[in-house]
Amino acid sequence: MKNSKTHLMGASVVAMVAVATTAAAEPRTNMMHQWAQGSEAAAIATLGEMYEAAGGIWEQTAISGHTSNTLAKLRSDVVAGIAPAAVQLKGPEIAEWDSIGATANLDELAAAEGWDDVVAPELTSVMKPAGSWVAAPMNIHRVNWLYSSPAILDELGLDIPVTWDDFNAACDAIQAAGYVCLAHGAADWSDATTFDSVVYGMDADLYRAAFQEADVDAMRSQGMIDSFAQLRRMVGYMDDGINGRSWEQSMTMTMTGEAAFFMMGDWTVASANLAGFEEGVDYNCNQTPVNWGGNGFILNSDSVVFFNQTDPDYIEGQQLLASTIMSPEFQVVFNVAKGSIPARTDVDLSVGGFTQCQQQGLVDLTASVEEGTLVRSMAHNMTVLQKYRGAMMEVITEFVADDSITPEEAAEQLAEAVELQD
Repeated sequence: MKNSKTHLMGASVVAMVAVATTAAAEPRTNMMHQWAQGSEAAAIATLGEMYEAAGGIWEQTAISGHTSNTLAKLRSDVVAGIAPAAVQLKGPEIAEWDSIGATANLDELAAAEGWDDVVAPELTSVMKPAGSWVAAPMNIHRVNWLYSSPAILDELGLDIPVTWDDFNAACDAIQAAGYVCLAHGAADWSDATTFDSVVYGMDADLYRAAFQEADVDAMRSQGMIDSFAQLRRMVGYMDDGINGRSWEQSMTMTMTGEAAFFMMGDWTVASANLAGFEEGVDYNCNQTPVNWGGNGFILNSDSVVFFNQTDPDYIEGQQLLASTIMSPEFQVVFNVAKGSIPARTDVDLSVGGFTQCQQQGLVDLTASVEEGTLVRSMAHNMTVLQKYRGAMMEVITEFVADDSITPEEAAEQLAEAVELQD
C-alpha cells in the first residue's frame, strides 16, 4: 500500500503533465450537489476552498431537498447538452449514467494516484460500474447508529439494547417513566432510514433480497410482515410531535435528555458537534439492534461522478477536482466535518480530530466485512434505482403515518409498488 506522501507526489505529476499538454486550459468546475445547509454545507465548502487553493475556479449548484430533485435537474441538463462537470451521485445512479456513455473516464488519474490500492474494496465496484473509474468516493457513512441519552438510561438503570426485544423492553420502561423513547422527524427518508435498521436487524438475508435485489417475494414474506410489525411498535414509542420536525430537532431531543433514543446515520455526529453536544456526555453511539448477533454495518457513501465535457477548462478541472477529493488531506478534513469515515483505507483516524464514534465506525466496518454482514443502504440510494426506492419509501412513510394499515397490508403494498415500476 502506498503512503500519503507517495499519493501526493503522484497527483503532482499528473497535474504537471496535464498543464504541459493543455497549457491554455484553466481548471474550473461547477459541481451539482444536495448539501445546502448545516454541517453538510460546511463540509462541501471545504472542498471548494481546497479546490481553489490548488488553482481551480470553483462554482457550485446546490439543490436542496429530495434526491429526485437533483436527478430531475441533472436529466434536464444532460438532455439540453449542458451536463455539469461534476455531480454528487451514489449507488445505482452511477451505473445508470455510465451505461449510456455519459460519464468521463478517470482511469489515467486513478492509476497515477493508486486509487485501487487505497479505496475501500466495498466502494470500488460502485465507482467502477463497468471496470473504469468514473466517480471519486468522498466518504463512508454508517446508517445504522443508535444514539442514546446517558442521562435517561443511567437514571433508569437501563443498558444499551442489543436486540429488538431489548429495545422494546427498554422503551416500555422509558415511556412508563414519562420520557419519549424514540425521537423521530417527519420525512420519508427518515422513515426509510429507521426501517433500514429494522429489516436489517431482524434478518440481514431478507434485507439483501428485498432492498438490494428488489425481490418482491421477499417483500411479501413473513419476515417483512414481522419487520413492519416491529416498525408499528416503534411508532408507538414516538411522541405526537413528529409532523414538521426535522431530523436535527429529533437529534436534539436525545442530546438534551428529552428522548432516550434516536436512529440516524453518522452525519448526526457532525451536527451534534456543531451544536456543541459532547460525545460520551450528552450522547452515546452504538449500532442499532440486531437479532442475529455480531457486527452490522449499513453502508452509505457520498461520491462525485464526472460527466463528459468538451471545454478544456472543465476537462482539466475534473482532473483537479478528482485528485483533490482523493487526497488524504481532503479525506480527513471533509470527513471530520461530515461525521463519516474516509473512503481511503490508509487514513489514521486516531489523529486529525475524528471522534470516538467515527473510530468505532471503522472498527465495526472492518468486523462487518470479515463477518459477511455488510450491506448497502436502500434508504440512502445505495442499492436499487431511484424509481424503486421512491416507491418503497412512499409505502413506508404511509405506514408510519396511518396506523390503520396492517403489517400484512404494508408488505403487500411494498411488493406491488415495486412491481408497478416495471
